Order: sequence, then structure tokens, then C-alpha cells
Amino acid sequence: MPLVRVTALSELAAADWDRLLPDDNPFLSHAFLSTLEESGSVSAATGWQPDHLLWQQDGRLLAALPGYRKSHSRGEYVFDQGWADACRRANLPYYPKWLGAIPFTPVGGARVLGDAAASAALLSALPEYLLQHQLSSAHINFTDAASNDLLASQPEWLLRLGCQYRWHNPGYRDFQDFLDTLMSRKRKQLRKEREQVAAADMAFVWYRGDELTESQWDFVYHCYVNTYAVRGQYPYLSREFFSLLAERMPQKIQVVIAERQTQPVAMAFSLVSGSTLYGRYWGCLAEFDRLHFETCFYQGMEFAITHGLREFDAGAQGEHKLIRGFAPQITSSWHYLLHPGLRDAVGDFLEEERAAVLQWADDALGALPYRRGEA
Repeated sequence: MPLVRVTALSELAAADWDRLLPDDNPFLSHAFLSTLEESGSVSAATGWQPDHLLWQQDGRLLAALPGYRKSHSRGEYVFDQGWADACRRANLPYYPKWLGAIPFTPVGGARVLGDAAASAALLSALPEYLLQHQLSSAHINFTDAASNDLLASQPEWLLRLGCQYRWHNPGYRDFQDFLDTLMSRKRKQLRKEREQVAAADMAFVWYRGDELTESQWDFVYHCYVNTYAVRGQYPYLSREFFSLLAERMPQKIQVVIAERQTQPVAMAFSLVSGSTLYGRYWGCLAEFDRLHFETCFYQGMEFAITHGLREFDAGAQGEHKLIRGFAPQITSSWHYLLHPGLRDAVGDFLEEERAAVLQWADDALGALPYRRGEA
């Protein structure tokens, strides 16, 4: 069978993998995914055992599906813990399962990579792969339109919808140009938030990946870890991840550091493509009013305007983004469950959930701050 699994992306040449990518989404690149593995951030020990599926013919790689064997559901941002609990109560195994996703990264994009016919063949072989390896299910998260079309053509895959928020730049000249599109009351609120941060004597400096020293990366990591520590959680990424990624794809990394009287106090870590800024990690070592909004939202919006980027993805959650101009965007994930009873029950649940998500996204449009006829 042309279906092959690899348990380390280092087994593949970067050029062979990257040749399958349809765009410049940095999270799908060989550099990003292999850095997660080689830094120890994903491994069998962390419950993210690399299990990439390939479709090859005559020794040539035609399609690929980046994936992981999971012994839990953490770090996925598509929440199926309720399904796992139902299986536990029914004495059915739910873990291990197979997940097609970018670890710890709820960013949409291509998931089944490569030739369309080979991709369809790879997906068709996946149910048998689950049976052979005693995996309960397969899940493919945050898919793009092309992957959605492909998965919709496959039998018994269940569609799940979610909602995130994106800020769009139609070509603003500057931040004031954006503010001018807002209703008066909302415009004043955003100005007030920025003024509060400015009054605290904050300065913001942007760095590309290769412009940061190792001591600055220590600071970035300390902030990142602190974000999890205040919630009583362990961070997903290792310290080595940041330095290794900076070596491999420095041009894709953008970090803004907030300084007060020349002392760094907060940071936001982002990746960038040709059209999109992806805000990923934030952290602070001291609390200041509205600093989070400035560092994570307004600084990123200004960066996108300055560099002509059309979209700013500031992270997965937060209805508070709506009043700052981030519009609702529907996300998709797909689920294949081997147990027929579980599949039927989840299918009924997802049908109701899809309707609720679509209604929520429609209602959320009313919370946007734009004047009528704008954005």
C-alpha cells in the first residue's frame, strides 16, 4: 500500500515536504513542524507522538497529512473531552486517537497536502489505518476550503463548526484611518485604552527573529511560561523551541516587546506570512491596565497596516475582540469515529451545535464597532 507513516519529520527532506504546501502558511512548513519535534515540545512523552501519514508512489511523495497520536485532548482548541468522558462511562476506549493538526495552534489552513487524487486516496485509507493501529478515531482540525471540499466527499466524516475572530485591513493608511471607520463611542473607547498605556510610560519595540539576543529570548520565554503559570498550567513549548525556530525561519518571526523606562515588561510573539499576521503567544511580568490590549491587538493592527498585511489573526478565543473590530469567522474541523454508536450520537450533537454556532456568528456581527456601511 502506498500509505506510509513517519514518526519524525526529520526523516523527510524539507524540500520534499514544502513542495506539497499550497501557500506560505508558516505553521505547515517543515521548519516549524520539525522544530516542535526536535525541541521536545511534541513527543510521545507529552502525549503528542508524531505520526505523519504519507502517500507515495514509485518513491515519490504525492500527498501528506501531518498528524499525531494523542493520549489526551489538550492543546487542540477543538474540544472533544465530552466525547472522551462518554466513552469512559460506556467502558469504551477513546485514547489513543489520531489527530491531524498543527500542535497548540488554532490557525486554519491546508491539512491534506499535495496532489488532489493522492490526497483523496490517503483519506480513504485512513479508516483501515485506525483499525490496524487500534486508534479510536481521526480528527482533522482548522481546515481550509480545499480540505473541507475533500473531506466532505469522504464517507462518514462529521463536520464541526467553531467561531474565531479576525481583523481585516482593506488598505488603511494608518491607525487613525481605521479609527475613522468606527462609531464615535467605540472610537473613544479604543483611544482611551491606548492613552492609558501611553500614560504608563510604555514603549514598544518590534524585532524580527534574528534580531533578538538569547537573553531577550529568555525574557520572551519567561513571559510565555508566566501566562500558563498564573492559570496553574504547564506550558506546551520548551525554551529550545524559540531559539531553534529563530535559527530556521527568522524572517517569519515578529516579536513586540513592551518596555517601561527601558525595562522589558511584556511581549507578544507572532508569525507572519505574505498576507497575514498571526499573533500566537503573549506574556507579562508586571500588570498594567490595558497593556494586554495594546500589546496583543493594537500593536499588531498597526504592524499589519504598516506592512500592508490584509489580515490579523490574534488568537483563538475572546468575544472582547468584537468591540475592537475583529469580525467573527467560522472554522471547520472533521471527525471520523470508528464506533457506530458514538458516531451517531456525536453526529446528532454536531448538527445542533452547527446551527448554534452559525447563529452566534450572525448575532456577533451586531457587536462590531464599525459605522454603518464600513468594514
